[in-house]
Amino acid sequence: MTELLASSDDGGLITALDDGSGQNLLVVHPGGGDATTWDGVTGHLVDDFRVVRIRRRIYVPEADIALPHSMIAEASDIVAVAGLLEPPVLLVGHSSGAVAALEAALLDPSAFAGLVLYEPPLLTAELTAGRAGARARAAFDRGDPVEAMRIHMRDIVRMPANVVDAMFADRQVRAAFSVYAAAQIADNEAIDALGVGVDRFATLETPTTLVEGDLSPAHLRRRLADLAAALPHARIVTLTGQGHVAHLTAPDTLAGTIRDMARQILHP
Repeated sequence: MTELLASSDDGGLITALDDGSGQNLLVVHPGGGDATTWDGVTGHLVDDFRVVRIRRRIYVPEADIALPHSMIAEASDIVAVAGLLEPPVLLVGHSSGAVAALEAALLDPSAFAGLVLYEPPLLTAELTAGRAGARARAAFDRGDPVEAMRIHMRDIVRMPANVVDAMFADRQVRAAFSVYAAAQIADNEAIDALGVGVDRFATLETPTTLVEGDLSPAHLRRRLADLAAALPHARIVTLTGQGHVAHLTAPDTLAGTIRDMARQILHP
């Protein structure tokens, strides 16, 4: 594995993990962690593709980027990394990373041959964080990042409360979530700042595969269906028996979905 370097519009340094060889997949990881959370999926793809995983600067502590966070700035970062790659490029995004990927495709449609978007929490008919986001922000600002992330998982992602409680009973899980709490809250706020509605995506002609889990929170599946209706060339793939974290629970299955799209787009 090597590291790619690119310059952001604000003069900052963008880094990306570069694995494998072949035609290019550019991955934008979800919130609450870093690019290594997609190690499992990457391992199933690198024999046939070059997999470049952008390290989202908001989730890189040493990047020290200014807040509030902006999805437009993040989209620019993605386009900058794509500019280092030989076309065609298939852009893959997960959760808030899928929101950033979609914004990048809107910013420069010519940069990407296709999209794979795994449950982007878009503001199709309602805010993503809303009042729960304000509560998470308040908890973080009073010095309780664990409670802020508990609110995020339970009331914004809308995982079942008993599942969240079980997760947060583990001290290591609490510590891991705390590391990324500031970034996750800013990420939520950046998504809400985009405003409600998806009509602006109606002109995006890029072929798109939208991925959902049949066990995912209902609001994520509703948002995905609304996005599918807005995009001119979109299809939905449902992962049976999976939720919002198939990159951890079924990386081979998720990799297979990406591979199918890559075969259509990169090897028509």
